Amino acid sequence: MARTLTTGTIHPAFRRWTARERRLLQSFKTPMDIQRHVNRLSYNAEPTSYAPRRVILEGTAHCFEGALFAAAALRWMGHRPLIVDLVAENDDDHVVAVFRRNGRWGAIAKSNTTVLRFREPVYRSIFELTMSYFDMYFNTRGEKTLRSYSRPVELTRFDPRGWMESLEEADYISDYLYTIPHRELLSGAMKRCLEKTDPALQSAGFMGANTAGLYKPGKK
Repeated sequence: MARTLTTGTIHPAFRRWTARERRLLQSFKTPMDIQRHVNRLSYNAEPTSYAPRRVILEGTAHCFEGALFAAAALRWMGHRPLIVDLVAENDDDHVVAVFRRNGRWGAIAKSNTTVLRFREPVYRSIFELTMSYFDMYFNTRGEKTLRSYSRPVELTRFDPRGWMESLEEADYISDYLYTIPHRELLSGAMKRCLEKTDPALQSAGFMGANTAGLYKPGKK
């Protein structure tokens, strides 16, 4: 655990967090508690890269910022801080914080759509977890757009940059995601045969979305 209840010892990554910030982390008992908090944050339509403490300060996040916050909160619970990058075609990419329970993978995510958020830890691999998003990953034209994914990125690699402590932006992490390998999900033949999303699902997916933050698909 990040905090030892008997001694009050704080993990070095959290020593600069304020008492108020730590109380927020202490209020999370399960990954779903983190997801509920992330859902309550307003959707950030700006091209920022807020680190976790800045997310708390601003009360807003998009998927990358929500994933960093969720990874930090999972670290407080004793999980490794891991994120996975999902890459789309003619749509926004997506970043999720992933965790394991009983040997299975789950995810926490901030999304401007209702269907790209929490995943129960029931998936045997990151590939299975990623594919759970496939049919739900569509743009405003109803096109299914998910194309590739990364291996989990261990955010402890950025501890020397102070991603857990800083109130500045963590654009160096988002930049890093562009440099790592991603596994393709579809062949060319698969892409050509994709059907459009059911209109009812599309409507439900964008229910309550911040329209300023929705990707505007280009012409094919």
